[in-house]
Amino acid sequence: MTRRHLDDLSLPGGRWAYDPAMTASTAVQATADAPPRRRLAVESEALLAGAVAAGVTGLIALLLFAGGVWPLWGGLSVGLVAAVAVLLVGLGAGATGYWRSRNLPGQEWRHRLKPWKFSVDVGTVAAVHAIIGFILTMVVFVMLQRSFEGLVVDVWTSMGAVAVASGLAAYWIYLSVSSITTPKLAMLLIVFMASATLASMATAQDPQWWEYHFSQLGTADDFSSSLFNLALIIGGAFVTTFALYVDRDLTTLVKQGVLERPSAPRVVSVVFIIMGVLLAGVGLVPVNVSTPIHNLCAVGMSISFLALLIGSPWILRGMPRRFFVFCTGGIVLLLASAVLFEPLGYYNLTAFELAAFSIIFGWISVFIRFVSALTVPSTDAAAGVADVARAA
Repeated sequence: MTRRHLDDLSLPGGRWAYDPAMTASTAVQATADAPPRRRLAVESEALLAGAVAAGVTGLIALLLFAGGVWPLWGGLSVGLVAAVAVLLVGLGAGATGYWRSRNLPGQEWRHRLKPWKFSVDVGTVAAVHAIIGFILTMVVFVMLQRSFEGLVVDVWTSMGAVAVASGLAAYWIYLSVSSITTPKLAMLLIVFMASATLASMATAQDPQWWEYHFSQLGTADDFSSSLFNLALIIGGAFVTTFALYVDRDLTTLVKQGVLERPSAPRVVSVVFIIMGVLLAGVGLVPVNVSTPIHNLCAVGMSISFLALLIGSPWILRGMPRRFFVFCTGGIVLLLASAVLFEPLGYYNLTAFELAAFSIIFGWISVFIRFVSALTVPSTDAAAGVADVARAA
């Protein structure tokens, strides 16, 4: 997108007009091409968010830690307070930054979302960023505690550590949510699910949980199970937000003539929404609460994904041939993993679930990369269609 094109879109007051050729995947480029004043405004807002977060959490830490010395991790510790602070400021900075970014180039379409969709959109994006920050903060302080065994710190060091962690988290999260694209959402989804699952595995009270299945992680009444189930619920809601961006990008590909079937955006987005609802259902109904409902959600999600994989040559007709070769490879790997579990019994259910998890989210990542590569501004649409035809 050229500067002249952006000047044509510019409205009084620094707002932007809606451009139907602008997609979620080209939003970052549009933001990069935006006037320096707008980019500096986002940076300034992020710095302000970080400064406020550092000041408020530092003051709270000063009051909380006054009159004692504290470990970096373990019980009431610097790390625990810092992690909780990062979680809270992350939610605030994420929601504020993402809400304000709806006026940036390429994001104006979010104004047309229904209020409940907009609320879910903002809430899930903020929650995913905040929980990733929470987990990373825990990991850092656990590693520091193990590296400096027996170290305790005074109130001033404690206050500084909490303030720095919160300030950096608020700054990073505000910047991240201000430039959301479909590929970034896909990466955030994978990082979020992987980090939350690994954290649950590492903190599980039952060391033999893996002898059963992944759902065993959500059956205990402790932090590990709560984190695991919460991750599934938020991850499911996040997939529905992800579906909004996928629908927008696929609609652009239909308009550009890349995809042959006009129904492709709706079909794919509906499948993603179904998968998201079922993923949330797995977390809402742990296996020890209702095994039939839990298994119905888990199996239903797998069947939905497999149906999308099998139907992709018809649903997504117009995509490059190499993409469908990749889809076929995904089907083969998924079926091979199932056979290795039953009837061969080469590995247990946990290993099969891990393989299926990797295949599903790996496919999503590659799919979004293909869509992002094919999505071009309208001025380049004809050249893009020709390239796709040659690639096929």
